[in-house]
Amino acid sequence: MDYEDQLDRAMEHTPDIEGSTDRFDVPDPEVRQEGNVTVYENFQSTTKRLGREDDHVMKFLQSELGTSGHIDESGRARLTGEFGERRVQEALDEYVEEFVICPECGLPDTKFEREQGALLLRCEACGALSPTSG
Repeated sequence: MDYEDQLDRAMEHTPDIEGSTDRFDVPDPEVRQEGNVTVYENFQSTTKRLGREDDHVMKFLQSELGTSGHIDESGRARLTGEFGERRVQEALDEYVEEFVICPECGLPDTKFEREQGALLLRCEACGALSPTSG
């Protein structure tokens, strides 16, 4: 068997990971205005879907939106200022790109790891270990 045959055989047995992210749908943010506060109603269900801590996502949203906020007793994010659903969705997409999706294989099967104080993204699908900015 020559190299080309072996390569063809290997490619046939390699799982197709393209499109596998279809199983990973981030819920659209449900936001409403309450005075000068934007209430992110489904914040906790979103963070659970992402598999990330509420506080980590909240800090990112505050930084990305340039605002302050807190998580109320009902698990909703309350962000100071008026932010539409689209703007919150854009910030959430940035979070997913930076802290959820593996930069190597593109799958969302990642967990945080700390190594020498640095926050790393460990992919449970391909085994990649990638640095994050946070």
